[in-house]
Amino acid sequence: MRITNCKIVTENKVIDKGTITFEDGIITKIEEGVSANADLDANGKILFPGVVDLHTHGSGGFDFMDGKESDIHDASRGLAKWGTTSALATTLTSSDDELFAFFSNFNKAKKNRGKDEARLMGAHLEGPFFNPKMKGAQDIRYICSPEPEHYNKILEKSDGAIKRWSVAPELDGALDFIKDVSKEGIIVSGGHTAADFQTIRKAIKCGMTMLTHYYSAMSSMVKHGSWKVLGATEAGLYFDSLYVELISDGCHLPQDLLRLIFKLKSHDHIIAISDSMRGAGFTSGFSILGPKNNGTKVVIEDGVALLEDKSCFAGSIATGIRLIKTLSTLVPLSLIETANTVSLNPAKLIKEDDKIGSIKVGKYADFILFDEEFNLDSVYIAGERI
Repeated sequence: MRITNCKIVTENKVIDKGTITFEDGIITKIEEGVSANADLDANGKILFPGVVDLHTHGSGGFDFMDGKESDIHDASRGLAKWGTTSALATTLTSSDDELFAFFSNFNKAKKNRGKDEARLMGAHLEGPFFNPKMKGAQDIRYICSPEPEHYNKILEKSDGAIKRWSVAPELDGALDFIKDVSKEGIIVSGGHTAADFQTIRKAIKCGMTMLTHYYSAMSSMVKHGSWKVLGATEAGLYFDSLYVELISDGCHLPQDLLRLIFKLKSHDHIIAISDSMRGAGFTSGFSILGPKNNGTKVVIEDGVALLEDKSCFAGSIATGIRLIKTLSTLVPLSLIETANTVSLNPAKLIKEDDKIGSIKVGKYADFILFDEEFNLDSVYIAGERI
């Protein structure tokens, strides 16, 4: 298959009028110039790497924890429809029974991916080891501190599904948890946390490499008497090794804060995520955060999901193409910088950048086509138009 007359966004340059060839799902050639022997004329549209979303709870009316394998397929299908080609299926704090059911459904769905579904690279456990004071929209009934017997059971039941695990590092037992889980090759991320700067420093030494939805449900500098004590947000800027993920919907982080983060933090350690819930792709109405049978009721308005009392955001309704538009217009980033933030950086973090994350010969033909106004035209996963 060959597509021509498109603006191709690669890792290090934009080819204004280019041609891309792919066979058996793999990119085989990227050329400058318009080909007369192409299968498709893109009419100048932008050919951009598919979004790699490391923090999404669902899309298109479905949540990854709804309870059936079919729900995971449907949520993955919803992600792909709007430009996300690879993802980590993200859980919420729940009962162990619900979590274990998710593992069973996830592992089956991952093996049986349909051609029109986002590729699931693993699971991201958002909970249950969080600070109750920073719970946000998490279910406080199931929030707890990490104990070896508990998290080892979760590891066993996951059957290798867990790629990433978020935790509040200030909890009793959290530093040992970080050490133990990191040894399993799992990315540990600090989230829903009131940790001070020094606790973050200790967590990094134990193996934590990331901060979850940076600036959301996260400590900042406070005064203890006359003394100023830095928090997790300041640590995210200070420690170059820490990745920070940004909910890039234009709501959770206002424009000036987005610009500040990109001004102060090395761009190769910033990752855009949606933190989307089942309402992703919808514009208004009521929805449910988490499992549909016992999740939290939310309202969708003004481009975001909120708890019914509107006391805090409850995940986002952002799609892949919305992340691209937000970063390209609000910060603004170049197309290459945006592509690295939504695709290449997350692929590198999960050590899958040899297969996904950029438009490069030898990688999967995972890409999207959109116009200069960020209107999505089409999505390709492993060379298949969905």
